[in-house]
Amino acid sequence: MDIHQVKTFLAVAAQGSFLEAATRLHVTQSTVSARIQSLERQFGARLFVRNRAGANLTSAGERFLRHAKTLLLTYEQARHEVGLPSRFRASLTLGARIALWDTLLPRWIGRLRERLPDVSLNTEIGFEEDLMRRVIAGTMDVALMYSPQQAAGIEVDYLFDEILILVGPDPDRRQLDDSYVYVDWGPTFFAQHRKVYPGFERPAQSANIGWLGLQLILENGGTCFVPERVAASYLAGGCLERVTDSPSLRLPTYVVYPSEGAPAVVERALGELRALIDAEQTGSGAAA
Repeated sequence: MDIHQVKTFLAVAAQGSFLEAATRLHVTQSTVSARIQSLERQFGARLFVRNRAGANLTSAGERFLRHAKTLLLTYEQARHEVGLPSRFRASLTLGARIALWDTLLPRWIGRLRERLPDVSLNTEIGFEEDLMRRVIAGTMDVALMYSPQQAAGIEVDYLFDEILILVGPDPDRRQLDDSYVYVDWGPTFFAQHRKVYPGFERPAQSANIGWLGLQLILENGGTCFVPERVAASYLAGGCLERVTDSPSLRLPTYVVYPSEGAPAVVERALGELRALIDAEQTGSGAAA
């Protein structure tokens, strides 16, 4: 098996057609067919069923799909690390939920660039499922998230509690009416939200990330829960206000990384992250 066969398999699966995959890969259709046939011989199983509508994955093809994505990610990371310019001694792939990239993690990256200038950094945004999968597969070194899963060979460390507050352009809008945007911050938030608002029914509006919830209420009015840290600039600018007498909800934040064989550069990056969080919390306490 070579990487061209893996890329071809993924292209056919995505396009649902050998012809469309050939166009995307800039090769002939016969080349696509030959690569898929070679894979099928190696596995001893058919990966696609071809018909007039195109090409559909078989059950074996569905099972290989996840592995093919991981193989491609591993290949790309290996190519990135092996091909590093001589001025870099190592590389790190760091991922997190988008809300954590707002103010907090860019400062972490700034510290790493200052104190580890000979380390190449690859930064990514993702949801828990993808971030966990990448760490488990070894294609991501460190991931920050709100709802991690336990897995063999993976360390999950608590970092801090994100404080979620209810904001909107009108501080007196206390009821969660149809202008309220429910942001899916995960199961911990859901449980707290249900406890605080036991009679709350299915929302008229929902968003899967806080950034989207903010954009909706900034444009259309209404309210949503966002991290106090993220809301700070909007509150200072006067475009949003905290809803009067609204509750604060706590959302634990975790860092996930391999528990065994982690390179020293990962430990150094984690140390810088924890030092940054301690400094931020100390500064917040002093300001209060």
